[in-house]
Amino acid sequence: MSSATPVPTPRVRRLPLTGVLRLGRPSDIWFKPALSVVASVAPPNLTLLALGRLDLAMYTMAGSLCALYAHNKPYAARARALLWVVLGMIAGLAVALVTASLTTNAVVLVTVGAALAAVQKGLCDATRIGPPGNVVLTFISSASLFAPQTLGQVPAHLALATAAGAWAWLVGMAPALVRPYGPERRATAQALNAVATYAVATYAAAHGTEKSPARARADDDHPRARAAAAAAVHAAWQSLLATGTRTAPRRALERLLVRAEVALAAPGDADPERLRAWARELRGSGRAPVPQTDVPAGAVEDGLLGVDAELAAPARPLWTRLGPLTPLVLRTALGCALAGYASLALGVGRPYWALVTAASLYQANITLTWGRGVQRVVGNLAGVFVFAAVAPLAHAHPAALVLCCLALNFGAEALIARNYWLGSVCVTPMALLITEFARTQHSGELITERIVDTLVGALVGLVAAAVVTNRRATDRIEEALTGVERARERAARLLAEPTPARGTLESAHRALAAALVELRATADAASGEWWQRALPQERVVLAEQSGHRTLAATVRRRESHSWPTGDRRTGRTTEGVRG
Repeated sequence: MSSATPVPTPRVRRLPLTGVLRLGRPSDIWFKPALSVVASVAPPNLTLLALGRLDLAMYTMAGSLCALYAHNKPYAARARALLWVVLGMIAGLAVALVTASLTTNAVVLVTVGAALAAVQKGLCDATRIGPPGNVVLTFISSASLFAPQTLGQVPAHLALATAAGAWAWLVGMAPALVRPYGPERRATAQALNAVATYAVATYAAAHGTEKSPARARADDDHPRARAAAAAAVHAAWQSLLATGTRTAPRRALERLLVRAEVALAAPGDADPERLRAWARELRGSGRAPVPQTDVPAGAVEDGLLGVDAELAAPARPLWTRLGPLTPLVLRTALGCALAGYASLALGVGRPYWALVTAASLYQANITLTWGRGVQRVVGNLAGVFVFAAVAPLAHAHPAALVLCCLALNFGAEALIARNYWLGSVCVTPMALLITEFARTQHSGELITERIVDTLVGALVGLVAAAVVTNRRATDRIEEALTGVERARERAARLLAEPTPARGTLESAHRALAAALVELRATADAASGEWWQRALPQERVVLAEQSGHRTLAATVRRRESHSWPTGDRRTGRTTEGVRG
């Protein structure tokens, strides 16, 4: 490991404003959660409407909103993830309802809500369930704490949520009937596109005019593109390994990922257009392309032996992933509690809105948390104006109320991937309308309380994030550097052997790739934290450079022993498999 002197970094980093509200590209699958949540919410709500019991919609919404989760996971893994989401939602709801039935003390209710929010944050981040993370779980449990309740009503309300959760599970799994390997195909396509982008950046950095603005941009983009490509390839492998079953369709995708690894190791020799062409074919519904001369039978088996080793390796225990999240959990507990107490002190009737606002802020570091706070405030303030415009229509008839909520559900999921604030423009009026399922309320009062709770929750939440420091961020970089160095040394030892045992070099390659992805994520998270020691930035850069060189060497070694000579970028067949 290099002993380079760390580059000093400021103890308090400037919090950015530019770019926080900039719109990004829509997600490739933005329509999937948008349509899923409508399909999940509509039947229970319309049934309650027909029965004249819209006052129970809050409980069915708890189960229905589970359909928002796990859309990027392969279906076998999605089935397990959605089941745990439903169980987690029901557990949080049960705690909230029982607490609400035992006490009406607002301070106790806020305290329980903050504790639930902290647990939900820790578990969602540790399991990497993905968006929408803990926010939906916290919204349901916090709102339920302030719903009038008796112990005798709790079982029936939980049964409603469970039934809606079961329906949400079916909705989430339904696309498997049409495109059973869609998530894996998308992950592989994203990896191929990311590697193609890296190959283009490599060419620009190598052939740009010295000291030209274009060359400077290329030099800046090159390491970011490499890190993004490595992360995309690693994520695609994780998607293929998530189920533990290597079927013929997945083997076809594994071959393409081996080809992506070859291009990542030698971007100057890669053909970006061919990589992108394969990615486009994967996004369709036809057969997966198979590079004809890239991966002959013997080379494929050599290159994929590491997959079997990874499948055989024990999963990392959950408790080891919870430890590094302690500062985030403490921030969530403290911020949510203080936000709720502040709302109570101001006399606001719904302190859970301030609590949920605080819970929604906390990201990997304080800089990202600040950005999310700005987005939340802007989105909520815009959202209350949307509510003011929609409320007269929603109040016209209960059916109009249900339809408005469905439309806002769709809009929130369709827009939130472009920027969190844009999705919040739909989430805010939807949350306000949900409070009117039980009874129509005065719109002006709702708007005022929502604005106050948003500002209080954001301000107090950001203060809590600054107070609860994450001084272990630098220590985690040291641990990640040690992990990279160990993985690199193992791969280097195997490279030095004349004939390493079959599969060992490939297994070392995957371990080193995973360690490099973890190092980059850890360094990015630490770079946005306050009040910590200087970050070893130079050591991180040197470790990444040497690690990627070793990765490239393992791929070249694999090629030299397995692949025939000739132009490996030409030709393909369509003897892949559908899915």
